[in-house]
Amino acid sequence: MDDVTVEVRVGEVLAVVGPSGAGKSSFLRLLNRLDEPTSGTVRLDGIDYRQILPRELRRRVGMVTQIAYLFPGTIADNLRFGPAQQGIEVPAKAIEELLIQVGLAGRAAEDVAHLSGGEAQRVSLARALATVPVVLLLDEPTSALDAEAKDDVEKLILSVVRKNGLTCAIVSHDLAQAARVADRVMVLRKGRIEKIGPTSEVINAEGAFH
Repeated sequence: MDDVTVEVRVGEVLAVVGPSGAGKSSFLRLLNRLDEPTSGTVRLDGIDYRQILPRELRRRVGMVTQIAYLFPGTIADNLRFGPAQQGIEVPAKAIEELLIQVGLAGRAAEDVAHLSGGEAQRVSLARALATVPVVLLLDEPTSALDAEAKDDVEKLILSVVRKNGLTCAIVSHDLAQAARVADRVMVLRKGRIEKIGPTSEVINAEGAFH
């Protein structure tokens, strides 16, 4: 990343788009300190995130990746993992409420080994929500899914983000998806911001990536 300065507003969905190698995933990883910036910083609610304990930062900034990396065990085990790192026990009722949000009601005891790709991504989203984050980072969360599952998960993400009032940054290589879900779009090329603005303006001007 090179001289990238951007503010993601409270309750906004910002789509980060651009060609392969533009720095989209690198940008997202810097937002929750999976990678360390060599200069500059990130502020969460005005606070330099280096002043926030990494464990607390990860609680407040949830992340869903392209592939749902679930832990062996049940769906409930996966949802309890993050809060357990904070010393928080999540009761069965709260687990079920999370599963209702992501369309997996009544399946807490199911082994994750039996889930489809779309179902696993729903669990991944519920797991990110289990720590009650204020920010949700999504790194191409539907690109590994078939068309039907992609459509379902995309609608689910938008519903969950709106319902919980989350601030969201979503990396996507799909301009049509960005048009459907985002309030603003940021175009990256070679690690720099090429364009940022309201979704309709940026998408109409951008066309396809090359």
